Amino acid sequence: MNKTLKIGTRGSRLALWQANWVKSALEAEDPSLSIELVVIKTKGDKILDVPLAKVGGKGLFVKEIEESLLNEKIDLAVHSMKDMPAQIPQGLCIAAIPQREDPQDVLISKDNRRFSELPSGSVVGTGSLRRKAQLLFARPDLVVAPMRGNIDTRLRKLETENLDAIILAAAGVKRMKYENKIAEYLDENIMLPAVGQGALCIEIRQDDPLAGPVVAGLEDPKTRTVIMGERAFSARLEGGCQVPIAAHGTLHNDIFTLSGLVASVDGRTLLKKTLKGPENASGTIGVELAEHLISMGAKTIIDNLTKDLNLNHER
Repeated sequence: MNKTLKIGTRGSRLALWQANWVKSALEAEDPSLSIELVVIKTKGDKILDVPLAKVGGKGLFVKEIEESLLNEKIDLAVHSMKDMPAQIPQGLCIAAIPQREDPQDVLISKDNRRFSELPSGSVVGTGSLRRKAQLLFARPDLVVAPMRGNIDTRLRKLETENLDAIILAAAGVKRMKYENKIAEYLDENIMLPAVGQGALCIEIRQDDPLAGPVVAGLEDPKTRTVIMGERAFSARLEGGCQVPIAAHGTLHNDIFTLSGLVASVDGRTLLKKTLKGPENASGTIGVELAEHLISMGAKTIIDNLTKDLNLNHER
């Protein structure tokens, strides 16, 4: 029997790379599959001149794709996990999380300068409030310039705009074969990654009799354990792109370690903590870590930021 599957994806070069990677992996597992890619333009792809935080943050790169899933126009969706909101729409599920690529952030700079070598007053481009807050906490003498666009656009802007450096996710840079441009992999003491960074999310309709069994082989249980711990942390803090929230989990000898962070956008306040516990309790540890940060004042930072953004929306 010829089985046909439609994969929904964004149209950027990186998104297409990710969708094609999933397509190849599924075809290798089951050569009888017939798979086609369906490119879907999301709100995040259409609005390029406004910071993500101001147009709604998380979900901007997945909503239209999830609607196509629910309307049965596609059978599965391939997302970057860091774009996934905490709540999955009713009727959909995260069916598989493949093995994670490098979760770190990287610095790409003119003259290949490392982070510590950037002269005072250097302009660093990033559209991420998480990156901005940590940059300014580590180096208040730097200037952060807002920046949106795909990897190629951002690399071009480094050359054409008045920028000294940009910060990108290592996973995307590696997948696009731009590793030779990396000046430095940023240590998480400087730059804690976004929740889910470097991991893919394969989303399907719940209990789909064809797509479910087909994508099950792409699942990496260890990666899921770590990602679900990070997502539990973020969900408890109700954090989207609007708030500088970061978390990174690791597994070693059945022990799950999770570092989490909440910061003010100006980098003046940064709350950070690490918790450890058994591998099978990653979700609980994520919530616990969030509670710790809330007791340290995280909720105040988040509420103030949300209030500011809402005021900006109203103006």
